[in-house]
Amino acid sequence: MFEFDQYLGFLAFLVILTMGFWLMIFLMAILPYWIGGSVGELLKEKKAARKKAKEEKA
Repeated sequence: MFEFDQYLGFLAFLVILTMGFWLMIFLMAILPYWIGGSVGELLKEKKAARKKAKEEKA
């Protein structure tokens, strides 16, 4: 029915499909969370720096 080469091709297809699926899950779920946290921390640091500069002026 199937030859060995076809079987290996099918397995390679399944591996690549599975890797693509999990990469898509990573990019859609974890990456935005990571970027959002980084932006939030950056905004906190800038706010603290502005507050410190304002206190030093007064």
